[in-house]
Amino acid sequence: MSAVVLDLARALIERASITPDDAGCQPLLAERLEAAGMRVESFRFGEVDNLLASHGEGTPHLLLLGHTDVVPPGPQDAWASPPFRPEIRDGMLYGRGAADMKGSVAAFTISAERFVDEHRNHAGRLSILLTSDEEGIAADGVRRIVPELESRGLLPDHVLVGEPSSSERLGDVIRIGRRGSIQARLIVCGEQGHTAYAHPGDNPVHQAAPLLAALTALEFDDGDAAFPPTRLQVSNVRAGTGADNVTPGRLEVLFNLRHNPNSTAGALEQRVRALVEQHAPADRPANWKLDWRISGAPFGPADGRLLEAVSETVREQSGRAPRPDTGGGTSDGRFFGPLGIETVELGPVNRTIHKVDESIALDDLERLPGLYLGVLERLLT
Repeated sequence: MSAVVLDLARALIERASITPDDAGCQPLLAERLEAAGMRVESFRFGEVDNLLASHGEGTPHLLLLGHTDVVPPGPQDAWASPPFRPEIRDGMLYGRGAADMKGSVAAFTISAERFVDEHRNHAGRLSILLTSDEEGIAADGVRRIVPELESRGLLPDHVLVGEPSSSERLGDVIRIGRRGSIQARLIVCGEQGHTAYAHPGDNPVHQAAPLLAALTALEFDDGDAAFPPTRLQVSNVRAGTGADNVTPGRLEVLFNLRHNPNSTAGALEQRVRALVEQHAPADRPANWKLDWRISGAPFGPADGRLLEAVSETVREQSGRAPRPDTGGGTSDGRFFGPLGIETVELGPVNRTIHKVDESIALDDLERLPGLYLGVLERLLT
């Protein structure tokens, strides 16, 4: 199985599928999955390609979830080898998407091919859902497919996501949930002027400084055994013209909240808006504006048959128990987990994802199909 998964991973990496461009990855996979006996459908929304393959009927319904798009490689001359020319060095496969997540997509495909071949009359339904809109704004990918599945009565019972969950060794960490993500933008308007004559009250940075101090000092006592406490982080502050003798006429502050299920997005918004209103000057409150966008709801922790199957498979094949975790960023699991669908993430080591010289260990790539196959057999046979 190892040479097969390596060849497929290399073929996928060669396709420069910078989000939202699939660059031909899904047609390649569709051809293989159809040849294996799976029913394949393609959905294109805007510039985004989505692929749904399935085999079998009824329950339990296990869906393997992944993406074929990758983040931009950055300066290509910073790479030791071209990012879209897969190269093997010192037991590692290098290339953009090797770990996030073309290695897992290749392993999904190989494990599904083998499973369907060996278990034609398996119990329940096996599905694979791939999108080219995970690394982007995620508006026309899984977000659009979930309502389609729901309208057909085909929402899965379990979702296994191939995101790179491992920390040091393959399978040492599995994600059993994710924190929610909220993007907020604060705009404070003032009056641009000469630094020698400007009134402090006209400078939006001066106006907002006490609020920024209060925001960054916020603490949230909502952690539990499964989730860390909610955290607020400022991601960008923009103001000024670039000249050192001109005060800014506008300040823009971007900040993000990663919150656990114990703090709802609504409650957090109320708390932050109250803080903004407390600091906004009474004579010019209209100059202050807060935009609030929920990019993902929290979900988990998983505690069902999928978690049991993943844990037992990792333990059997590696000799160690995986550590359940809810850290990290967001994934497309956020479109299934909040619906009450058990969602678990199992994938390669994430040490190099989104970095120059992204890579996956050849040993891990060779073992991935066996891990996924073990989960399939535990749930569907």
